[in-house]
Amino acid sequence: MAEKTTPAVSLRPSGASLSWRQFKAIVRKDIVMELRTKEMVTSMGIYALLTMVIYQVALSQAGTAFDPRDIAAGLLWLAFVFTSMLGLNRSLVHEKDQGCLEALLLSPVDRPVIFFAKAAGNLVFLLIVQTLTIPVFAFLFLQGREYGGDLWMIPLALLGGAIGIAGVGTLLATMSVNTKGKDFVLAVLFVPLMYPLLLAAVSATSAAVLGGDGYVQQFWSSMALVAAYDVIMLGAAFALYEFVIGA
Repeated sequence: MAEKTTPAVSLRPSGASLSWRQFKAIVRKDIVMELRTKEMVTSMGIYALLTMVIYQVALSQAGTAFDPRDIAAGLLWLAFVFTSMLGLNRSLVHEKDQGCLEALLLSPVDRPVIFFAKAAGNLVFLLIVQTLTIPVFAFLFLQGREYGGDLWMIPLALLGGAIGIAGVGTLLATMSVNTKGKDFVLAVLFVPLMYPLLLAAVSATSAAVLGGDGYVQQFWSSMALVAAYDVIMLGAAFALYEFVIGA
């Protein structure tokens, strides 16, 4: 009588499960390294705070008739854009100098997984800096002034803008890391591509701060543009990252 054979059960994780494990491992590595050195968050935070001080000096002679709320959204996003460039450049340069980037390329990790993991890490660091900057900015410029819109709109606008900055910035930082003028190349590529997102994010944040007639409609229409930008540009970065990181 023939023996019944039990089919072999594969213990290897599925593709999605393996990619998720790799994603978590890369993000955890970036966060642990940052917790040890505190280089990127510290440099970004100090840069953002110094930017607030410069704003304070520049606007100190504006007079009492000037309302900082009128330009608060633009000032905030200007600080975030330039601060994010500093952090994005440092994150990839640090990886390259320590050989981590080459190790990732030699390991059996899908290139899109590397992109999303690096973008997620950059997003976390940018959100931390935003969280530290907002109270300082409110104390320096908005103290004693009422908000015309809803406060919950501000974090939503900041999150939407930060996602686009982290995604596109990760792709551009990877492109510029092997060039001689890393900072200059990143700025030349980053600022023009951020222009549509910056317009929409400033409009949404301004609606949340100022309020006024139709501010809810302005906020959601601007957030729709932010979401469209994030989806389109993240999709493009996802498609191009394998070619960029292997170049």
